[in-house]
Amino acid sequence: MNADINYFTGIVRKGVDEYEMIKDGDRIAVGISGGKDSLLLLCALKHLQRFYPQRFELEAITIDLGFEGMDFAPVAELCRRLSVPYTIVKTDIKQVVFDERCEDNPCSLCAKMRRGAINDAMKARGCNKLALGHHYDDAVETFMLSLLYEGRIGCFKPVTYMSRADVWQIRPLVYAGEGQIAKLAAKMKLPIVHNPCPQDKGSKRYEIKSLLNDLSETRPDLRSKVFGAMQRLPLEGWKPEPRSR
Repeated sequence: MNADINYFTGIVRKGVDEYEMIKDGDRIAVGISGGKDSLLLLCALKHLQRFYPQRFELEAITIDLGFEGMDFAPVAELCRRLSVPYTIVKTDIKQVVFDERCEDNPCSLCAKMRRGAINDAMKARGCNKLALGHHYDDAVETFMLSLLYEGRIGCFKPVTYMSRADVWQIRPLVYAGEGQIAKLAAKMKLPIVHNPCPQDKGSKRYEIKSLLNDLSETRPDLRSKVFGAMQRLPLEGWKPEPRSR
């Protein structure tokens, strides 16, 4: 198991180094949804903390959207074992978005409300950076979403400064594939919390994921070509800067 987390942490470190995600003295909040991506990100950052030359502190924060049946007690136990402080913020986001407003595009409002809640929680805990679990496949899917549904070339950045909130967002999993994450999360028996959101498999992102899976059957290198094009163009914020530490 140590060899697996060592290897995976090396992938995380590559992203951290090439996009200069962590500075000495950072206090990083890891956004924990309960999914495999954020839980494995937390474990990898905790492992990285042991030997990384830049000293940083970790917190874990969950925004509880208010869906019934989501038990974060096993996540709290994982954080206890990792010696990472854990905060759960109770919200009425599910009630507002789905029950009261019945939004046609609920994902947009939900994301906005989650960002506000986690930014507030970060500031209260003295964190200056938020680590998100967006990975390699997420980046490719977001690029394709922008291209096919909005007619523009764009994607989230590995490192983003949110001026209104005065916080930095970092995405240390940019070089980690979803399949790789799923296999290691299962092997480590991480306490994944099922997301009962009704939009989970009815969104445009899910359509793009399905399209890429279909195309990859005959073009297995499709995702790597799209990701490489994003870096070579490069999209704003996507040019890596290899560094030796």
